[in-house]
Amino acid sequence: MISTHKKRTLKKADKKFTIKNTPKDTLKEWYRLMVLGRMLDEKAPNYLKQALGWSYHAPYAGHDGIQLAIGQVFEKNKDHLFPYYRDMLTALSSGITAEEIILNGISKAADVASGGRHMSNHFAKPEWNVHNVSSATGNHTLHAVGVARAIKYYGADAVAISSQGESSTSEGYVYEAINGASNEKLPVIFVFQDNGFGISVPKAEQTANPRAADNFLSFKNLEVIYCNGKDPFNSMNAMEKAKKLVKEKGMPVIVHANCVRIGSHSNSDKHELYRDQYELTEVKGQDPLKRFKKRLTYSGIFTEEELSEIEVAAKKEVSKAHKVGIMSPDPTPESVDDFVLHEPYVSTKYPDGLTNGAGPKKKLIEALNETLKAEFRHNENTFIWGQDMANKDKGGIFNVSKGMQQEFGRKRVFNAPIAEDYIVGTANGMSRFSDDIRIVVEGAEFADYFWPAMEQFVELTHDYWRSNGAFTPNVVVRLASGGYIGGGLYHSQTIEGALTTFPGIRVVYPSSADDAAGLLRTSMRSKGPTMFLEPKALYNDPIAEANVPDDFEVPFGKARTRREGKDMTIITYGNTVPMSISVAEKIERELGKSVEVIDLRSLIPLDEEAILESVKKTNRALIVHEDKVFGGFGGEISALITNEVFEYLDAPVKRVGSKFTPVGFNRILENAILPNEERIFDAAKDLLAY
Repeated sequence: MISTHKKRTLKKADKKFTIKNTPKDTLKEWYRLMVLGRMLDEKAPNYLKQALGWSYHAPYAGHDGIQLAIGQVFEKNKDHLFPYYRDMLTALSSGITAEEIILNGISKAADVASGGRHMSNHFAKPEWNVHNVSSATGNHTLHAVGVARAIKYYGADAVAISSQGESSTSEGYVYEAINGASNEKLPVIFVFQDNGFGISVPKAEQTANPRAADNFLSFKNLEVIYCNGKDPFNSMNAMEKAKKLVKEKGMPVIVHANCVRIGSHSNSDKHELYRDQYELTEVKGQDPLKRFKKRLTYSGIFTEEELSEIEVAAKKEVSKAHKVGIMSPDPTPESVDDFVLHEPYVSTKYPDGLTNGAGPKKKLIEALNETLKAEFRHNENTFIWGQDMANKDKGGIFNVSKGMQQEFGRKRVFNAPIAEDYIVGTANGMSRFSDDIRIVVEGAEFADYFWPAMEQFVELTHDYWRSNGAFTPNVVVRLASGGYIGGGLYHSQTIEGALTTFPGIRVVYPSSADDAAGLLRTSMRSKGPTMFLEPKALYNDPIAEANVPDDFEVPFGKARTRREGKDMTIITYGNTVPMSISVAEKIERELGKSVEVIDLRSLIPLDEEAILESVKKTNRALIVHEDKVFGGFGGEISALITNEVFEYLDAPVKRVGSKFTPVGFNRILENAILPNEERIFDAAKDLLAY
């Protein structure tokens, strides 16, 4: 039997707003916003017809009541609002101007949402906490939950509001968001604007329940309110009640708003192909704007003349905004390189990222653990979470976070659900609350399990660029990477070949305790996202031990020469660094040749200068990494060498890596697949003999 105690219909006691008790000035402003919004909604397609822009427009007509209400309850610079692509009236109601709407629609440089970088109809104003959200519909629910976590932690008098269509609730990350918000009791309002369609797909083909909110009725610590999203009064009462419940009970609320979609899904959708004339006529008859206007005149509060004056003023406002928009400059081609990746924290004490033997000797895992603790003491606004992160004496499956919860408490060090998208998405969201916040997450227990979070990884990579520099996620994603442990599928892959194809994120891969500590400190102190890949086979291996000063830092994009040489260069990183050093020593003993070993440490940004200068000196290049040769990161290094210093080469660039297969579980299979010293030695010997 379904529990009904969470269902809330709006009773008389909840009816704060009615036609009779709402001040006339408030009604006037509501009508102005609704008329202004509808004029912009209907004008938007004309820009495309005139080849002026707005190539994507999702009309909101039929959602007027709920969108007006969302914007009205939102308090700028206090609450956090995550509108979706149909939320034009929500944006206007929150205070965004008609001019700003048009600048966004026709993708001008002055667009406050993204400077023309993001798709039209994605409205935002980051300075007010109206967030720039993705085109991956509904994924911002995770960001709203993340910022709500910060609101709760810091005791702010605020709420997070996430708005979306009902069909996007079918996405797995929406379930993750609502599950996590109810479990953590977070101050977030999820608004479902239900117009019955996901583009052309009817609601009945999305879910068995007639209302998407019904899918969440069994969730504990969650209230559900149903309202008529076409009616401003009913919607205002619902949103006011939701905000009150969130603040009083400290738990999330879903507001399910019943709407209609009067127009097509977007300007690229022909709804006549799947909606008959009867339905189209019927939904037009439910037009919220026309009904609201009739109520205002029928009640005697406004005359036709008064409303006509409002309409004329709105028309003039749109005309003025249009002129400003048309005359506004476009983005410049040169600006594409701006805001790809935030400038990092720069070390002045260790500019080369070398310890010069200072500090006590430590294992790689010990260096990571101690650096995390030191940075948590350094910045009290630092947090860490992930799967199996902290339970009594356990601190992660490899004990990298051992002892942290005991020292820093459950609010800063805690376990997350087994939901990789949730782990990464809420990190992005929480970092939006304050620029001082630094977040470290174990993106997955093993790098192989990170794939469910790739959608949120993509968000991390282009938030800074997409927002035109207004926001960058200060997040470090740690991943235990690589093989040589007999782990097999999902426990032995290394995934940097895929990660490094995305602009907007740093990717680092240390191979020793000192580099692990130094790169982690720099990652945590820098603004912007970093993928921190840890060679788990080296966690406790004596070969990765090194002297580590307490305050050690390694700069991004600074390779390390592990061994000087003049006859050949081995370029490597991660698990294959110790192997390459061993091979270089063997070659000198047996062949009398001098091999230079360059440890990249940082893949993005890449120390191109160190690579090229070494190859110019030795005239031969062998690239060694654990990942597959085909599609691996080494292909980019090879291309760089060939493009930049081809005339210095005395032999082809050679690569050693894994076979183009998954990594097998049986040790015999693993050994046959992963690179080893023998294969590296054979390749090096062949290259020297070329």
